[in-house]
Amino acid sequence: MLTSGRRKRTSLEKAGKRNNLRMIKASVVLAFFNRVDYLKLVLAGFERQSFKNFEIIIADDGSSPKVVNEVEKLSASSPYPVTHLWQEDKGFRKNKILNRAITAAKSDYLLFVDADCIPHSEFVNEHFNYKQKGKCLTGRRVNLSEKITSIFTPQNIREGYLEKKNFLLVSDGIFGKSFDVEKGFYFRNDFLRKFFNKKKRGLLGCNFSIHKEDFIKINGFDERYEAPSIGEDSDVEYRLSLCGIEVKSLNNIAVQYHLYHKLQARPEENLKLFEEVKRNKIFYTPYGIG
Repeated sequence: MLTSGRRKRTSLEKAGKRNNLRMIKASVVLAFFNRVDYLKLVLAGFERQSFKNFEIIIADDGSSPKVVNEVEKLSASSPYPVTHLWQEDKGFRKNKILNRAITAAKSDYLLFVDADCIPHSEFVNEHFNYKQKGKCLTGRRVNLSEKITSIFTPQNIREGYLEKKNFLLVSDGIFGKSFDVEKGFYFRNDFLRKFFNKKKRGLLGCNFSIHKEDFIKINGFDERYEAPSIGEDSDVEYRLSLCGIEVKSLNNIAVQYHLYHKLQARPEENLKLFEEVKRNKIFYTPYGIG
């Protein structure tokens, strides 16, 4: 009887996923590498979304076989459609796997998130509601301390722990090591939304969304960037601006909580490449999707 029950639930879950596939209106691309403990927290955050008609594409830049096996299990048990794309580990090639994810996306609207950033429950909903052709939307994130990060479990994330503990975040921002805590406040009031988004803000690679058609105009990410920073945000923003696509801020609207980790090195090569891109002033990269 127990086995039969499990089979019945699995069958219902599969049917639900098939229905979701027909209703996908947004594709969330999660840039991922090896930290499956953080991935579990992020996926738990996506289970809380008020907006349900989305898929997840895990863009995996060469995780180990053991981690790949865990990710496949997570994908199979997920309540929403998940596609896991993997490429061989040949160093930092995030932009390459992100381009593959763009091609694989089943919807015409793309959201880009790093797999160490837990979304607020209105995250997908806000990106989708504000979407506009010719615009690229970018939110912000709280940078959590190691102490606060250690508290989280998939279960308490599903229960809304982060959104219920604003005082804890503020306290750790004042007396601890969390920073940018003010970016974690979610505003529903239109006046506050407008007031806190008067200032122009740059594109944040872990929190932006765009119509696929607009992103394809610049041929996606430039795969020559093979180190963190610039290639997944500043370069993209610059090339979008060259073809008339404006970056619009969703500060305190599309909110994320960034899990603690040590900063990665930012080599000079990225800066040199970006300077070359700016000198040439060509928005379409030949080193992109096509």
